[in-house]
Amino acid sequence: MFDIMKNKRLAFRLSERRYHKLLLLSVQLDRTMSSLVEEWIDSLPEPQKQNITVG
Repeated sequence: MFDIMKNKRLAFRLSERRYHKLLLLSVQLDRTMSSLVEEWIDSLPEPQKQNITVG
């Protein structure tokens, strides 16, 4: 299902405070903001399988 990684774009609103917090952390850790968000997403529990159609 996830064998071929296609880049997807996600846009969301973020407060100035949270944006700068993420920016400063990414600089401190020498990582991209995207990689920090991806790591957070990967730490989330796997969703329960249901009959949901994603279109």
